Amino acid sequence: MSKKEVKTNAMRILDRLKISYEYTTYECDEFTDGVQVADKLGYPHELVYKTLVTIGKSGGYYVFVIPIEAEIDFKKAARTVKEKSLEMLHLKDLTKVTGYIRGGCTAIGMKKQFPTVIQESAKELEQIHISGGRLGMQLKLSPFDLQKAANAEFADVIRRD
Repeated sequence: MSKKEVKTNAMRILDRLKISYEYTTYECDEFTDGVQVADKLGYPHELVYKTLVTIGKSGGYYVFVIPIEAEIDFKKAARTVKEKSLEMLHLKDLTKVTGYIRGGCTAIGMKKQFPTVIQESAKELEQIHISGGRLGMQLKLSPFDLQKAANAEFADVIRRD
């Protein structure tokens, strides 16, 4: 008998919505950034996205899903979610706010549904890789399926140099 498949909250939501996805697990005992994860799994960097959680001047929380090598443009992101300004959520508050830990945070299935924005260039890709909701797990799915599962919108929120 094989070991029972471990489902994360994100996977259960995708199943409930009948959204197809693939998952990959890998050895990971502590936080590694998205670039290290992509390299470890042999994924092209442009297909791997990270989830950032921010707090607005109003006190509201906002989630952004952007390519691992990109940096968020806080001005563009704030305009997109109609905030005066945004800053990164303090790491110490991440689990309390989202239910996820650093490196295992995904836009699907947080404690509450926060406004979520996916970098618009993801629309050009067939599939992207995102965190699966715990350290050592990646999900592969269509950006439009992520949009549906996370109740997200697409917008340009990354810095261009």
